[in-house]
Amino acid sequence: MFFDSVAYAMAPPADGGAAGGLGGILGGPLPMLVLMFAIFYFLLIRPQQKKQKTHKAMLEALKKGDKVWTNGGILGAIVDIDGDNLTIEIATGVNVVIKRGFVADKDGGAPAADKK
Repeated sequence: MFFDSVAYAMAPPADGGAAGGLGGILGGPLPMLVLMFAIFYFLLIRPQQKKQKTHKAMLEALKKGDKVWTNGGILGAIVDIDGDNLTIEIATGVNVVIKRGFVADKDGGAPAADKK
């Protein structure tokens, strides 16, 4: 008896049409996947791309005399630029050579993570 109702539930529609149709597509997992991707794009991917673009522009605009924060948390002033290498003075007479990509922020303010 129980299996008779299951058999009716699995039977094709009485009008001979295809099972599912547009309602089956819209009620399936595809719209949920598209919605989840859209949420991830607008909340995670797009803001990260904007931040990366502004950071790259800041790195390209560095010049002698700029005060910069390194990724290690060291504050110093740029005294020499040699291609991709920056020489920064972190104390009087103490110079450190770093790669341009290791500069986290500019202008001698608080590091970017601490700004509000």
